[in-house]
Amino acid sequence: MLSFRPLRPRSLSLLLSLSASAAAASAATPPPPAVSPSTPNIVWIIADDMSPDTAAYGLRDVKTPHLDRLAAEGRRYTRAYATAPVCSSSRSAFILGTSQITTGLHAHDVEKPQPLPAPYHHLPALLRDAGWFVTNAAAPGTMRSGRLITKAKTHYNFAHDPAQMFDGNDWRKRQPGQPFFAQFQITEPHRPFPIPETYDPAKLAGLTLPPNYPEHPLMRRDWYAYQRSVETVDQRVGVILAQLEAAGVLENTLVFFFADHGRPMPWGKQWLTVEGLHVPLLVRGPGVTPGSVEPRLVSLIDLAPTALATAARPAPSWMEGRALLGTTFPERAQIFAARDRCGDAYDRIRAVITPDHMLVQNFFPEVPRFNWSGYKEASYPGLPLLRVLHSAGKLNPLQDLWCQPTRAPFELYDLRRDSAGIHHVATAPAHAALVTTLRRNLEAWIRSTGDRGALPDPATEPSKAEIQKSKRADYQRTWQTRLKKSEPTDAERLAWWEKSYGLTP
Repeated sequence: MLSFRPLRPRSLSLLLSLSASAAAASAATPPPPAVSPSTPNIVWIIADDMSPDTAAYGLRDVKTPHLDRLAAEGRRYTRAYATAPVCSSSRSAFILGTSQITTGLHAHDVEKPQPLPAPYHHLPALLRDAGWFVTNAAAPGTMRSGRLITKAKTHYNFAHDPAQMFDGNDWRKRQPGQPFFAQFQITEPHRPFPIPETYDPAKLAGLTLPPNYPEHPLMRRDWYAYQRSVETVDQRVGVILAQLEAAGVLENTLVFFFADHGRPMPWGKQWLTVEGLHVPLLVRGPGVTPGSVEPRLVSLIDLAPTALATAARPAPSWMEGRALLGTTFPERAQIFAARDRCGDAYDRIRAVITPDHMLVQNFFPEVPRFNWSGYKEASYPGLPLLRVLHSAGKLNPLQDLWCQPTRAPFELYDLRRDSAGIHHVATAPAHAALVTTLRRNLEAWIRSTGDRGALPDPATEPSKAEIQKSKRADYQRTWQTRLKKSEPTDAERLAWWEKSYGLTP
């Protein structure tokens, strides 16, 4: 039998005092706004470095039943683009709903991130203030080097403490009936790709390489490994959907699947190309018509205001994105993207995308596409391959564009006839007026955003020489481990990749 000791007068007095203090604090701090029981939960499933390479987007040799289910039971956006072709810049933009060049978060892999300046607040804080339970988790079952990954990626270019930014990593720990905003981070298909032990001969032979990539056994196997990594993404999505179903919340949850930018191939990641910016975006949940397709322009900065609209909260005036769900679709004549320093690779590129065209401005056209990136030179087999084939005269003119010593100041792509955006037509006389118009629109956007990428790096960052020295040392350590040489030649690196992919003994 339980027994209770009566409170002594001093204890009772203390208890009453504490209760009064708590009541006063509660009165001084109003509770979060009430949330309607019918308000849908929100889940973001974010893949690393992935183009729209699923069966629902037309890639039949890739088996993606869970992503195809999202498309069949929800909406497939065919013209969704990141604002940057690299992780941290893009993630900093979509978690704020504002372009990275507006906020000064444009450089990828900031060495010494600083706190967000006023008036900016990230989406998790805005939703927590509205009474939501906010989490961030690695996709269940994520393994790296034989170890289970539990730390979820954020990779923002502003200082943040995940322990303060989120309520945890498990949305199921919320209060009963409390709506939740859960992010699931999928590490695939970021490099390094798991190299297959065996290759399906039919899939390997049936794989279609884009025409701007050389037909070569190594390129074909690298692309094959990427596609198998996309299938791993799909498996992880299946586990997440099963978790939501098992808890009985899937039907009252808006599930968004997207990637932070395009695929990690030479013409993709880090470049303002269709391959670097075009991403999958699938949305399933209350109010979304099953099997619907949205062909109009969408930017990933639209996701934050969409979440706030779902929570019946107004988007701050500084947010540049627009809510996608609701009675009115935010039709646009154009959207924009930017690329700035990526690690040790310095550059400044801007792009405007319309329904029919894409104009790219290279502010440093004297810098080649082989602009040194220690990360890419250590992890992309296509780079030494392209240089070796270029030296041997084995690339066709389209493929050889990558190897030229300079770039055009302006590139124009006719996306109606060239949806992959690989045939540059800016110099054609018939497009002169269009180039002038799009240049003017791009300049207006740069002015309106106060383009922070035009400014020098902040004083808090190391110098260019220091950053490049550090990244070069990382590159040298990688190849010292692989080949016992810190500065191998392209031919030596190519041979190492060919052996790794099982092409040589």
